[in-house]
Order: sequence, then C-alpha cells, then structure tokens
Amino acid sequence: MKQIIYGADGTPESMQVAEGAMPQPGPGELLIEVHFAGINRPDVLQRSGRYPPPPGASPILGLEVAGTVAALGEGVTEWKVSDRVTALVPGGGYAEYCVAPAAQALPIPTGLEMAEAAALPETWFTVWANLVDLGRLKAGERLLVHGGSSGIGLTAIQLARRLGVEVIVTVGSGEKARFCREFGADHAINYREEDFVKQVKELTNGEGVDVVLDMVGAPYLQKNLGVLRRDGRLVLIAFLEGSKGEFDLMPVMLKRLAITGSTMRPRTVSEKAAIRDALLKNIWPEIAAGRLRPHIHATFPLAQAGEAHRLMESSAHIGKIVLQVKS
Repeated sequence: MKQIIYGADGTPESMQVAEGAMPQPGPGELLIEVHFAGINRPDVLQRSGRYPPPPGASPILGLEVAGTVAALGEGVTEWKVSDRVTALVPGGGYAEYCVAPAAQALPIPTGLEMAEAAALPETWFTVWANLVDLGRLKAGERLLVHGGSSGIGLTAIQLARRLGVEVIVTVGSGEKARFCREFGADHAINYREEDFVKQVKELTNGEGVDVVLDMVGAPYLQKNLGVLRRDGRLVLIAFLEGSKGEFDLMPVMLKRLAITGSTMRPRTVSEKAAIRDALLKNIWPEIAAGRLRPHIHATFPLAQAGEAHRLMESSAHIGKIVLQVKS
C-alpha cells in the first residue's frame, strides 16, 4: 500500500509517498480502506520528534480516518465489510489502509461527505473528554476557548452552543474573529490587538468564566487563573508555547479553582470506547440532523502531505485540514 514516510530531520519537505506492507487487523480491530485522513497538531509534533507513538501503535502519522471497512479482526461483530466508518486511531492514518480498534469507530453520519467525516474523531473525542468529562461544563456557564478558529476551537464552540453555554474565544486575526462569531461564538477577542483578560472581564461584568480550554500553555497560565470565577476549571490540552513556567498559586486557593488536562492518544481502548459511546448518543444525531458540522479549510492529496503540514504549522487555516488518500 501507499503510505507517507518522513526523514530523520523531521521536516515537512522530507515527507513523501512510499510503499509499505498492508497492516492486518488483530482481535477486536478493523482494517479500514482510508478515503480521507485528518491532519492534527500531534502529527506535526510526531514528525518533528516531539511526540513518539505509544508502544504498539503504527509509526505512520495520522490519528483519524474515514473510509470503508475492508476486513474484520477476530471477535468483531458490530461492523461488517464495506461499512462506511470514521475512526480515532492510534496511528497509521496517512496510508491507503489503517487498523483501528472497532470500539473507536463510528458510522459516518447521514448526509456527511467522507472528507467531513475524517475531520470529526480527533476534535470531538478531545473536546467531549475535556469539556464534559473533565471540565464538567454545563448549561448556563461561560467558556473561554483559546485558539477558537482551530478544529478544536470550532468544535468547542458547537458543543458550547448545544449545552447552552456562553462562549468566548481568542483568535489571532480579525478574519478569524468574524468567522468564529458567525460560527456561533458569542464573543471573539483578537489577542494580537487586545488584552484578553481585560476583555473577558468587561464582557462578563467582572465575573469571569467558569471553564477555560487552553492549548497555549505556560505563558497563559496566570492569565487563565485570573479570568476564572469562583469554582472555575482550567483544562489544558496542549502546550503550543511551552509547558514550563512560574505562576502564583494563590488564585487557586482563593477561588477554589481546579486545574486539569489530558492527552487522548495514551488512553486505553476501553476509555476511548466510553467517549465513542457518549458521542454516538449525544453528538452523532445532531451531526446527522445538520445542526453540528465540521469546517474543512483545505484538502490535499496524499502526495502533498508536506504542504498540508506547512499550512498547519503556519496557523493560517480556519478549522480542519484533511488528506485525500483514495482518489
């Protein structure tokens, strides 16, 4: 099969199509013929040597795919060959065939294109697990999302609207701010032009927000604590600008704050299956009804995976970037 490999220097320019052995599904797994694969920040980190795959995972890049079931592993009964599926995978998505735990696969919602389906798993698994399970976000609360125009950010906006939550996002341009407001955000702050702490305080009459979803890291830590109201929760999902820094813990005690965070890839199959089941019950019907939707910024053929990574690293995109694997 065709797959993407990359050089030891870890540059986008080193990414190229190569021939590799087709994987075989083990017990409880599916073999998926990949039509589209989603691009995510962890792919960029893995390529550059900063996020190695967990033990037993494919070394091929790619954490989400959409396609058709090509073969069933031992014990798989909920799927059949030729089913249209999208799946969260531990690796291997940038290839013509990919193995996925059957418990991490979902049917492609009615009316959704394959490319759109490939943009669902990583963001929805991550946002649900962090905002609902860890962040305990609920109706009537306020949410601040950093990186509001990213795939994660747009998904968080949609989840917040579904839950009846007021959502504020930070973005890096006026264009992104306008897009996020049109997409459903109540407020969008251009952090390059405005102090987001001051703006959040003004927008909330000095009260602050209940939950912050942060992917920036250490430079925002003190500011995030500053905008949280009493019993607020800070949820960390990435460290795009670093994970180490000093901060004053006093606001945590004075406002009874909780700081939490998680990564998706190291979770067990059973943990991911529980998230899959929650999405199937609560989110997939909304997608099928057209009330929730991914936004695809760009689609690249598999051979241009390096170009797709350059776009991801530039942060010029809005929403998701996908690779077209099957023509």
